[in-house]
Amino acid sequence: MKIYTYKNCGSCKKATKWLDAQGIDYDERPIRETPPSESELKQMLDFQGGDLRKLFNTAGGDYRELDMKLKLPQMSQAEALKLLAGCGNLVKRPFALGDSVGLVGFKEDLWLDTLT
Repeated sequence: MKIYTYKNCGSCKKATKWLDAQGIDYDERPIRETPPSESELKQMLDFQGGDLRKLFNTAGGDYRELDMKLKLPQMSQAEALKLLAGCGNLVKRPFALGDSVGLVGFKEDLWLDTLT
């Protein structure tokens, strides 16, 4: 499983600490420097029931600066995925993706149910 994180993100720190405590192996990647690829984002989108908004860091400054609240509903899926793949700051984190798992954000109950 790959987990994309940002070093100053509290939720990311909680997620990796939790994974370590559970003994779950993962490959951690810096989301700003190496955002998920368009194919990884598409895979995650499938895990999220096709809801593009779930892939976006709606609380982030880039989201607000780009006025994504208004732009996202007008964007095609391909446009949104390309934007996310080019700007890791826009991607909701932590972003954990494996062959049979796709989790965005850290909600311990959900991660426990999904990964154990």
